[in-house]
Amino acid sequence: MADHRKVYFSLAFLSVMSFLATACGEGSSSPAQENPEPRNSPPTRPAFSTPVPATPNVAPTTSTPTPTTALPPVAGPIVVGTSVGGLPLEVYRFGDGPSRRMIVAGIHGGYEWNTIALAEELINLIAAEPGLIPPEVTLYVLPSLNPDGEARSHGYDGRANDNGVDLNRNFPHGWQGNWPKTGCWSFRPIHGGAHPASEPETQALIRFLLSQQIEALISYHSAGLGIFAGGRPLDEASVRLAEAVAAVTDYPYPPLDGGCTYTGQLADWAAANGIAAIDVELTNHYDTDFSINLRVLLTFLSWQRGRRYAGQN
Repeated sequence: MADHRKVYFSLAFLSVMSFLATACGEGSSSPAQENPEPRNSPPTRPAFSTPVPATPNVAPTTSTPTPTTALPPVAGPIVVGTSVGGLPLEVYRFGDGPSRRMIVAGIHGGYEWNTIALAEELINLIAAEPGLIPPEVTLYVLPSLNPDGEARSHGYDGRANDNGVDLNRNFPHGWQGNWPKTGCWSFRPIHGGAHPASEPETQALIRFLLSQQIEALISYHSAGLGIFAGGRPLDEASVRLAEAVAAVTDYPYPPLDGGCTYTGQLADWAAANGIAAIDVELTNHYDTDFSINLRVLLTFLSWQRGRRYAGQN
């Protein structure tokens, strides 16, 4: 890592120590549970004063559209689409640099509600400490891609969207409507959609990622399997990002292999479209691992495609 990036990382980490004194820290390191009772509700999202119009509701495309007009340096919530049930899909934007990055949480709704809570904590942190964003970076955070599932249940019944679709099986890369269930989540009936990108949530995210020319993506999940690099076959830039994040956490990388066949994944679609993408799984289904993911955030913000970091071959 270049000296100026070491300085940024150190100063940024120190700048949030006072925030950590009052913020919700990471919870216990209890073993993962498949269907825990939620401990608390996600923190309140800030609403910034600058209104931003919603992205037009157009069909997804595999081509790269002309970038939209630049948004104000801090904005949100920006409504980029709606769920099957009509709930808004909201994005928060920080910084105004040319390198655009995105964090997505809540793709599995209330079943992985702690990823939504983590995204809320990160939004509140950056709103309080906007200097965390390097001048060359724009960061977007989408705290809940599946608000219908989150509203429905904080257990097994909250995983699918309102059409019964697993949104992380609905992206147009390696898609299957149904897949072998061996080693995969199978606590409730669920499917990959009527066709690739059939769901409005998927379409809205694809449209946003392409229109904003996002360069790097973290998709948060829970629980316990580790860090997954995007791409089938694995994408080199995604592997480098996974290695950089793994170096500042104790999340397993390569991830644990339970024998599941992964289809229609967001990270794989993103990598196929030139976006360095990783899935990061939290330790369990109820803690946010906030301190760990503060380090992940700072690493993500300072990461550069093509640069090799300590420990990388």
